[in-house]
Amino acid sequence: MSANFTPPVNEFRHEALLYAGMADFLAGTVPFVRGGVEAGEPVLVVESAAKIARLRAELGSDTGSVVFADMADVGANPARIIPAWRDFVNQHAGDGRRLRGIGEPIWNGRSPLELIECQRHESLLNTAFATGDPWWLLCPYDTAAMDPAVIDEARRSHPYVTDGTTFRRSNDYRGLDACSAPFDVPLPAPGVEVRELAFDVGHLGEVRGLVGRYAEEAGLPSLRIANLVVAVNEVATNSVVHGGGKGWFRIWRDAGALSCEVRDSGRIDKPLVDRELSAAEAYGSRGLWLANQLCDLVQIRSLPEGSAVRLHTWLKPAPAPAAAHHRGIDSIL
Repeated sequence: MSANFTPPVNEFRHEALLYAGMADFLAGTVPFVRGGVEAGEPVLVVESAAKIARLRAELGSDTGSVVFADMADVGANPARIIPAWRDFVNQHAGDGRRLRGIGEPIWNGRSPLELIECQRHESLLNTAFATGDPWWLLCPYDTAAMDPAVIDEARRSHPYVTDGTTFRRSNDYRGLDACSAPFDVPLPAPGVEVRELAFDVGHLGEVRGLVGRYAEEAGLPSLRIANLVVAVNEVATNSVVHGGGKGWFRIWRDAGALSCEVRDSGRIDKPLVDRELSAAEAYGSRGLWLANQLCDLVQIRSLPEGSAVRLHTWLKPAPAPAAAHHRGIDSIL
């Protein structure tokens, strides 16, 4: 193991591992995991099933104290990944040991919509864990498979960068304030045959009815229809309560998804509002959190004229009941 493979960790060390192909991936991750095992540190690896299999084979008996989880499940909706890491950190908080994790949320095959939200997730990790127990998260990026623009963004969202043998601060890191700033990346234009509806507190029932009819026409099963109706109702209710008392709703079917959007004149100024839920907020500002548990993808934007929340439900069976994602990583540890 390289002597500088274990730099001191007295903070949340968020590091991009830039590798090219499987051999490079293993060269960068196996020593990282072994170093954690040898130091008696809890280690969580959230990767693809194929990479987990290769890591297990390479590590052999060193996998005894390592927990593995499939990113295709944990991170199907990128907004669920931070709660999963939070579960892992909370499991071991206060015992004096450092923690290590490997997480690869971006892979070749993510849709353009998912990619943008994954990149937002990577920036928000810095905000989520800026304070609290120090731990080390390694985020692999395959430079041989990814567009160079994706790698450039990785350098901006990670304070540290490594190739597996040398470690340095990223000169391109955007900084904690920018990571936490309101997200205003434009949303793509909606599909054709968009239905629109202005609403206030007296028209929430109409919004729910429109969602239910469209979802049924799109062929969604009853549970997924119910999930989407609840999610849209929560977000629209937020507009009534926090967004000026009214909003604008639209729904359309496009590119294998049923998509809904809620806009209002309010401002969303809490960067983690849809990814953290404290006990005090359980019956308050929980709409965006709940939407992420019930929908396949949620996009939140802070725009000059207000806020936009776009919810997507894929027109195919969900990999697991949406309620299962409330457990985060707890069910794995």
